[in-house]
Amino acid sequence: MLKKILFLLLVLLSQTAFAQSKDKEAILKLLATQVEFWNKGDVKQFMQGYWESDSLMFVGKDGVTYGYNKTLDNYKKNYPDKAYMGRLKFTLLSVQPLDKQYYSVIGKWELTRTVGNVSGHYTILLKKINGEWKIILDHSS
Repeated sequence: MLKKILFLLLVLLSQTAFAQSKDKEAILKLLATQVEFWNKGDVKQFMQGYWESDSLMFVGKDGVTYGYNKTLDNYKKNYPDKAYMGRLKFTLLSVQPLDKQYYSVIGKWELTRTVGNVSGHYTILLKKINGEWKIILDHSS
């Protein structure tokens, strides 16, 4: 009986680890795709990683912004052309599951630009929505 319980526990743990591994891979792919689109100068496609909702929250140097469209407008205003967008690089410091539907990511962002390099750190909260991971909160500094 004890062997059966241990076996079932092992199966459940391995399934959970496998699911987390697939989720982490999907999140890493989302972030890599964002970098790819940013470096092409395509802010609209970069934003596909974000939750398209009025409840999206972005926290930056100017405070809190609510909503997908307002966040997109701010990106377009602050990065009006390729010179300001530069070349983006993410360095991941932590990618942690919080539960089945949420992940936390902490990292560093760097923009190499002809108008002057800038960098900072970010914390993002991702939620699995309709089977896809989306950023629902971004705190970048």
